[in-house]
Amino acid sequence: MNIILFQPQEVERPLLLNDPRARHIVEILRLRPNGSFEAGLIDGPHGTGTLISLTHESLNLSFSWGSPPSPLDPIHFLIGLPRPQTSRDILRDMTMLGVASLEFVHSDRGERSYRDSNLWRSDEWKKHVIAGAAQAFSTRLPRVSFGTTLAEAIARLPSELVRIALDNYEASSSLAAFSPGKFSSAAIAIGSERGWSPNERIILKNAGFAFVHLGPRVLRTETACVAAVTLIKAQLGLF
Repeated sequence: MNIILFQPQEVERPLLLNDPRARHIVEILRLRPNGSFEAGLIDGPHGTGTLISLTHESLNLSFSWGSPPSPLDPIHFLIGLPRPQTSRDILRDMTMLGVASLEFVHSDRGERSYRDSNLWRSDEWKKHVIAGAAQAFSTRLPRVSFGTTLAEAIARLPSELVRIALDNYEASSSLAAFSPGKFSSAAIAIGSERGWSPNERIILKNAGFAFVHLGPRVLRTETACVAAVTLIKAQLGLF
């Protein structure tokens, strides 16, 4: 991790030694008292953490904070709920790339059992988002939701977004060649591993989504997410 992230309430108490962040400070960074490390408040400022003292049970830390972080990139994803390991990769990697929101929707062709995974029934998904932010040296976390239908997720989107749906079957042009004119924010819809159903294509078209593809090769969902956000960030001048 390139920055160690904390919830605001955590900085007021010792960090237990069995916490992975404490192990990172002691075993990876090999800090001794008065040593410092890069720290951040989740959705708050970057700063510096200092190891004050070390006991058999915990680390005593102090912090100094800087200015608030920059906002996330104005890119929103709607994703047909994939298998849990794929979701883990997407949560981490899309957070690393700085997208504003991730909405995992129940899709017609998605596997129903995926929604019952411990990833979603517990708070495990938060761990992967935080890991992505820590890797990216960022404190900002995207808004993450799951369990809605595609129509419900679309209804929550801001109206001013450019809307793009990835589809290997009905798209006639590539995302790389997509040219909607000047735009400042985007929504990207990516189907489950079996793609969008005919009914979902109708919903997307009626909601103003343009259908594009990423070339003739069929990509894994997590790979398609990375490729799509890369192309959109380049068009928005965010690289």
